[in-house]
Amino acid sequence: MRIAVDDPLRADVRALLDEHLADMHATSPAESVHALDPTALTAPGITFWTLRDDGGAVLGCAALKQLAPDHGEIKSMRTSIAARRRGVAARLLDHVVAEARARGYRRLSLETGSQDFFAPAHSLYASRGFTGCGPFEGYVEDPHSIFMALALG
Repeated sequence: MRIAVDDPLRADVRALLDEHLADMHATSPAESVHALDPTALTAPGITFWTLRDDGGAVLGCAALKQLAPDHGEIKSMRTSIAARRRGVAARLLDHVVAEARARGYRRLSLETGSQDFFAPAHSLYASRGFTGCGPFEGYVEDPHSIFMALALG
């Protein structure tokens, strides 16, 4: 498996992101869905990665959005249904955290859903030291959202 910067508009990546958006809309009210569509993930200030198997099949993705010179946000963390429980999300998260540290960020934040569907994500983030925090960067309190952050020191 390898992680590399990728194009969110690429057909196989787009299919993974469409699956992600469909799940977000199925589990949260529309006003509480903060997932970015593939085009939004091409914006300046966002770096997008995929993790692919040795045959080139996309297994997962993640993005890092710069909010300030010392603050980043994790966006679009997704593992394909076929690749779940194979360590894909953990490898992507570790990669994004390492990149945030390399960029000199002092804080890495994220927003995720509060529903049971997101429990595996909550556990993964907590295992890497993320703790609950308040809304950041234009988010507002929402019973359908959990906000977490990691101090990178």
